[in-house]
Amino acid sequence: MLDQIVIDEAVQALRPDFAVLLMTAEGLANGPSDGPTGDVTPADGVAGGHVEAWREAYRGFGVNPKRARPSVDALLRRGDLPEINRVVDAYNVVSVRFELPIGGEDLDAYDGPARLVRATGDEPFATVKNGEPVVEHPEPGEVIWRDDTGVTCRRWNWRQCTRTRITEDTKNALFILERLEPYPLDRLRAAGEALSGMLAEISPDVVIRTRLLEP
Repeated sequence: MLDQIVIDEAVQALRPDFAVLLMTAEGLANGPSDGPTGDVTPADGVAGGHVEAWREAYRGFGVNPKRARPSVDALLRRGDLPEINRVVDAYNVVSVRFELPIGGEDLDAYDGPARLVRATGDEPFATVKNGEPVVEHPEPGEVIWRDDTGVTCRRWNWRQCTRTRITEDTKNALFILERLEPYPLDRLRAAGEALSGMLAEISPDVVIRTRLLEP
């Protein structure tokens, strides 16, 4: 999977400074949330510039970032982090500590490789509305992660679909750690190492592989 993941030229043209650290974790032993997962204090306070870079990126494809916030912006605004399951809790902690958008997906639910593209508007997006499952569609030109079936995450990193979300039964996962300038690449790599360490604590036999796609 890692070698097949691509960033479309239209997205690269929109933000030539975009880089992403991709990580697969195979052999997870996930389970219910088990309380606090460590310090969630941002490591050294680069959030302002990086969050604003993401807001600017959202404006670049026609989305008001005050109405649909980048994932890291939304997490940093929360008081307590949500408790979902051990793996999701771990990457949310790393996201806040490193002030970095991170997505987590069930690798076994994927249909073909992930790719980051600008939407045509026809792609199906499985989500929940008013407690009921629904299928929506992105706006034409919206930046989306997708596979062969449809959208896995809308508005770059705003909202993941229900089809590929990580559950307590997830055994193999894909993590997407996304960066824009002025965020340092060394810090991106450090976030990946921190997440790898937390996943190894949850699942000592997990096998981690990474790939960095940079400008």
